[in-house]
Amino acid sequence: MLNDLLTAFQAVATVENFLIMAAGIWGGVIIGAIPGMTGTMAVTLALPFTFYMEPIPSILLLVALYKGSTYGGSVSAILIKTPGTASAACTTLDGYPLARQGKAGKALNMALYSSCTGDFISNISLIFIAAPLAMLALRIGPPEYFMLMVFALTTVAGVSGRSLLLGLISACLGLLLATVGEDMYGSFRFDMTVEMRDGLSVAPVLIGLFAIPELLKLVVFRHAGAKTALELGDNRVTRAELRRSLRSLFKGSLIGVVMGAIPGIGPSAAAFSSYGEAQRTSKNHANFGKGEIEGIAASESANNGCCGSTMIPLLALGIPGDVITGVMLGAFMIHGLTPGPMLFEENLNEVYMLFIGMLFSSILLFGAGKATMRFFTHISRIPPGLMAPIVLILCLFGIFAIANSMYDVIVLLAMGVFGFLMFLFAIPAAPFLIAFILGPMLEENLRRALAISRGDPSILVSSPITWLFAALAVFVVAVTIRRQLKKASA
Repeated sequence: MLNDLLTAFQAVATVENFLIMAAGIWGGVIIGAIPGMTGTMAVTLALPFTFYMEPIPSILLLVALYKGSTYGGSVSAILIKTPGTASAACTTLDGYPLARQGKAGKALNMALYSSCTGDFISNISLIFIAAPLAMLALRIGPPEYFMLMVFALTTVAGVSGRSLLLGLISACLGLLLATVGEDMYGSFRFDMTVEMRDGLSVAPVLIGLFAIPELLKLVVFRHAGAKTALELGDNRVTRAELRRSLRSLFKGSLIGVVMGAIPGIGPSAAAFSSYGEAQRTSKNHANFGKGEIEGIAASESANNGCCGSTMIPLLALGIPGDVITGVMLGAFMIHGLTPGPMLFEENLNEVYMLFIGMLFSSILLFGAGKATMRFFTHISRIPPGLMAPIVLILCLFGIFAIANSMYDVIVLLAMGVFGFLMFLFAIPAAPFLIAFILGPMLEENLRRALAISRGDPSILVSSPITWLFAALAVFVVAVTIRRQLKKASA
């Protein structure tokens, strides 16, 4: 085995492979930082260029783009409150307030440290526990998925701000809009137009909810709320800040690893779950949403913790963990590699090369993040009056480019107006987004579970895993109620 590892190391450690991975990381960071230009788009556009490359360099290029774009989404989320990717939406909650406090550099550095840590832990997990986690993922069926989504929805309480009632209203609105389109049995809901039968895509809803309201604020409140350009300000993450964030950072990495290994969950749900858990257990829980650096550590470690672990079901079972690994499955097949149990039997050397290359890419991610940070921080110094049309054009172009659909652009603008109205009525946007992302998975797995049991609801608590998630959800609700009662009596 040692000889095989040394051979794989020598094959990967070439100038050509490092240049390929560096290009992928840099390209991913830049694309991820542009609102609407998702990691899925980056990997999909790069796929044709890998046809004439060797198998492992081509896979490493796609993986590097995936990792770079996942981190890159946090850059615009922190600097201009416009998450470049869906998984960075949670980072906006504390990253942008920190930037407004003159601590943009601190927020960007913590995002980078957390991203690299989560990514490295994810890669180590992929190498050492791929098979056990893959077997666990096989045992998770619709009832387990449903209870997991119920538990994940308890994070709504943590991001509801001052009013839990308004947070619940926001979450209910998110669940309502998540039902737009065709259900699993072919029925259409809210199909007022033909395009609405396909539902509402996450990207236009996300960008519209967070970016467009900021632009409307600049226009409507330009006299009362005019703001100077952000300064990079406080750059350094102190030892004390890093030390108190370590628990959330490592916990978020593990949450990302576990949720990434379960097909269909994805980094967005992992980020919000990690954020909610960090807020529940932090001594500074009251500061979350106002510029708490621990919140950035929790969300960024979790979404990057998914990068390596989404490869676990792909490599071990041949099942893509998310959309991007679905594209990678095509790349594997194109190069004559068939993911699944036989991959470790027939192409073990290629597997070792992939693992080693992914570890190298974590180091390259840190270097690329540090190098591009100075460049991206100039974004914060652009005057708001000039920034608004630039961001609007990027949003419109990015959303249209995803599917060449004007319908998505209309959804973007409509959600922008809706998000602005939520701001006027002090309704928090984060619970809406959590419910919108988790809603389809919640409904689909509930209906599948009931179909399997022919309507018997006891299937929802029919296994130890379902009981575990149900108990966690009840515990979190009880703690939330207790905290609200204390706040009311104070």
